[in-house]
Amino acid sequence: MSEHDFPSSEELQEIDACGVHYRDLNARIRRVLQCGPCQRLILRRVCGQRYIGTGLRTGVCIEIHGTPGNDLGAFMDGPTIVVHGNAQDGSGNTLNSGEIVVHGRAGDITGYAMRGGRIFVRDGVGYRAGIHMKEYGERRPALVIGGTAQPFLGEYMAGGVVLLLGLDLRPGEPHRTLHVGTGMHGGVIYLRGAIQDWQLGREVGRAELDGSDWLLVEHLVRDYVGYFGGDIRAILKGPFVKLYPRYLRPYGNLYAY
Repeated sequence: MSEHDFPSSEELQEIDACGVHYRDLNARIRRVLQCGPCQRLILRRVCGQRYIGTGLRTGVCIEIHGTPGNDLGAFMDGPTIVVHGNAQDGSGNTLNSGEIVVHGRAGDITGYAMRGGRIFVRDGVGYRAGIHMKEYGERRPALVIGGTAQPFLGEYMAGGVVLLLGLDLRPGEPHRTLHVGTGMHGGVIYLRGAIQDWQLGREVGRAELDGSDWLLVEHLVRDYVGYFGGDIRAILKGPFVKLYPRYLRPYGNLYAY
């Protein structure tokens, strides 16, 4: 990397978020991005401020040191957000494009209704991660989880990709999540490790990965390791299972006359 690859002082900005109300913090973020070129914005001492990055439409990279509050990167279209810590609920809510990278855990409804972009979580996630994910055309969102998930992973999933790696499980230890894919009618979930049929929603089928599945999984695992480190070959040894929707309209009979 040459000296020209680093942002200039004008392109690198920092904000101390300690004690700053979330509305004021978000206003300051927007002022910084509107006042001139900024490729990298560092937020220090963040503690629970909500809506960071919400609705931003720029290529900036925002680095967060601390724990951001709910709806991190909601409706975001383009930026990259890197969290050096844990994230709370709703990260990537209706994410349109861009990336969120969490060097820790993420809370409930991570990736809620995301319709593009990618989310990488080093450790585990809370309840209902990936709920209502969707895709359209070439927009195919991806949620990659390094650890485990709480129940209702991929609930009502309509599109996109969820990759659950289970790296925090002991060898042979099964996933403990329940109701995986309940109401799922699109998209795909790749799960590394063991899971029983009774842990899956009734709408979910299981299959072995084919060649195109492996290409996608390997690509996402390589990017995960690029962010957080790890042994690609060891991770790809699996075992993996593919979870897919058995029906396009699992609850269609409820609305039929």
